[in-house]
Amino acid sequence: MHISHIEAELGYEVSAPAHMQLNIEAAQAGSQAVISEALTIEPPTEVQVYCDESSGNRFVRFDARPGPLKIRYKATVQRRQADVPLDLQEVPVNEVPNEILHYMMPSRYCESDLMSRCAQQLFGDLAPGIGRVQAIVDWIHDSITYEPGSSDSTTTAREVFVERAGVCRDFAHLGITFCRALNIPARLVVGYVWFDEPPQDFHAVFEAWLGGRWVLFDPTRMAPVDRLVRVGTGRDAKDVAFCTIFGAVAMTGKTLVIRELQDESVAPPAEPEPTGALVGIEKPVPVVELAAAAD
Repeated sequence: MHISHIEAELGYEVSAPAHMQLNIEAAQAGSQAVISEALTIEPPTEVQVYCDESSGNRFVRFDARPGPLKIRYKATVQRRQADVPLDLQEVPVNEVPNEILHYMMPSRYCESDLMSRCAQQLFGDLAPGIGRVQAIVDWIHDSITYEPGSSDSTTTAREVFVERAGVCRDFAHLGITFCRALNIPARLVVGYVWFDEPPQDFHAVFEAWLGGRWVLFDPTRMAPVDRLVRVGTGRDAKDVAFCTIFGAVAMTGKTLVIRELQDESVAPPAEPEPTGALVGIEKPVPVVELAAAAD
């Protein structure tokens, strides 16, 4: 059992009236349970909250008026590690469930149709199953350089393959693309995770559908996948942006602090009283029964 305490602070400068959508709250699904959480927004504003039932992604929408904007999210999240069998097999296309099938299709950042020949050349001769997906992960880790600033919000998996450099979301997009090109459903997962070295940031990995279940993989090898606090799940990055902005808004700061609390009897760190006029959502959440496997 793992427990993570998360503190996230996002700063923006709003130039003109705008609308914003956040996806920064920990998902409440599968082997993950939110013990407590609080979201605050300064200056005060009315918010609309909703959850995408198909993915578990939780969204907060609000209007932002001109001036500085500060968003703070704090949460304590409990996760149960799921054992992954080493003999999981790929699921034949005709047996893929209807709700999973769209994770086999090309998407904005994952051009699996254009990368099909490449995927077949690199991995087509390998035995189908979890071992082949692990070979994809190993190839990405060994062949692509992790280089902050080498890509941007428009970079696609094919471009990462050509440039041979990227960041965590690029590594994940390439893994998804190779899997889909081999008829293995795959999707992007983003969230919070503790890293050995600062700065902390949102982290992206991917899941492949194997043996009738989703299995997490991280081609960056930056942190154990079972430590990831899941926030968003989707076809690619366009489905799981931590902030979607409609209007003239510029980010001025981003600070994330993730603490691992190994003993579930350990209380989260003491928190200072917030200053200023903060209006938001205060949501203590009761512990719920955890499923045996990740959703």
